[in-house]
Amino acid sequence: MAAQQRPLSPHLQVYQPQLTSVLSIVHRGTGVMLSLGAFILAAWLISIAGDGDAFAQFNSFAGSLPGKLALFAFTASLAYHLLNGIRHLLWDIGWGFELPQVYASGWIVLGLALAVTCVVAYIGLQAGGAA
Repeated sequence: MAAQQRPLSPHLQVYQPQLTSVLSIVHRGTGVMLSLGAFILAAWLISIAGDGDAFAQFNSFAGSLPGKLALFAFTASLAYHLLNGIRHLLWDIGWGFELPQVYASGWIVLGLALAVTCVVAYIGLQAGGAA
């Protein structure tokens, strides 16, 4: 008896990216970034508890361009992950499962996350982060 030919399962190259799948992947990625950011937050707290030199060294890194970019990425991750988490909570209570609502809430989350990130970055730079 000859081996039966089975169809191959479609893989990611076959599918077109959709807003829902991209937002899901970004939500997971921002969760990972927030986990890594927690280690940086712990390092900051340790530098505060340590001597003044460790705190000054941490502040000099945070004030540099790579440090500011890392803080901006962490802020963007926090804003998006929080707002998309609220969206998921709304889904948990049964609101927003129709496809137009799913897309509308996705775009709203992206817009609000961008706005919140920019406002927090502006406030941070005005409070002395630009020096």
